[in-house]
Amino acid sequence: MNNLTRRKLVTAGLAAAGGVAGLGVAARLAQKYGLVPPDHSGIYGLGETLNYAAYRLLTRHSMAREFSRSQISKRPLENEIPPPSDEFKRFQSAGFADWRLSVTGLVAQPASFSVAELKSYPSRSQITQLACEEGWSYIAEWIGVPLSHVLGLVGVLPRAKYVVYYSIDPDWWDSIDMADALHPQTFLAYGMNGGELSVGNGAPLRLRVPRQLGYKNVKFVNRLIVTDSLKGFGKGLGSEAPETGYAWYAGI
Repeated sequence: MNNLTRRKLVTAGLAAAGGVAGLGVAARLAQKYGLVPPDHSGIYGLGETLNYAAYRLLTRHSMAREFSRSQISKRPLENEIPPPSDEFKRFQSAGFADWRLSVTGLVAQPASFSVAELKSYPSRSQITQLACEEGWSYIAEWIGVPLSHVLGLVGVLPRAKYVVYYSIDPDWWDSIDMADALHPQTFLAYGMNGGELSVGNGAPLRLRVPRQLGYKNVKFVNRLIVTDSLKGFGKGLGSEAPETGYAWYAGI
């Protein structure tokens, strides 16, 4: 059976199970095909499982909408950020020349990259919308290096399932599955609207995941960990978002 046929059958099975036999059966189908999110427990767990499984089966290779240059928002929002730490101020005062992005975990060659090194790799730009869970949004041009390129340099091992990413603020972290990590629109952004990324928008590096809500697009990224399980990170729910009531998978 080819992948497309199997995908249609599983999707139909999930829909039927959700509508007829209940979410419990749908969750078992999702588990059979490895489509269970880390926040699958709790009062909303079954719903999160069905949502994630359906999105993955239907939109694994879909693209976020890209806009024309004339549709770029006149004033991209710089939402509130915590006061910068002394460590961040030191990096900023040096123009982020010493900022490093470390990549470790299930990779053949752990490495760290300077911002200059990342800028030397093939770049991509996209004009996409950043949508916040609080209801506001804006359209901007983002410039950066595809995350898939960086992961290719370090050699992701076959059993890897997730990429965990951290801000310089250790309490600000998140994760995505390999489908999003290797997606062509997911990248490490260092530029915006033809210029440098501003601090308010996450300079020097921000993970841009345009197929998910804003909180998945963590600012000030300096560390990636490739892993096959999220149980050892935080409370095991995949990020700090579900620890405070949001969903781990925030597809739009």
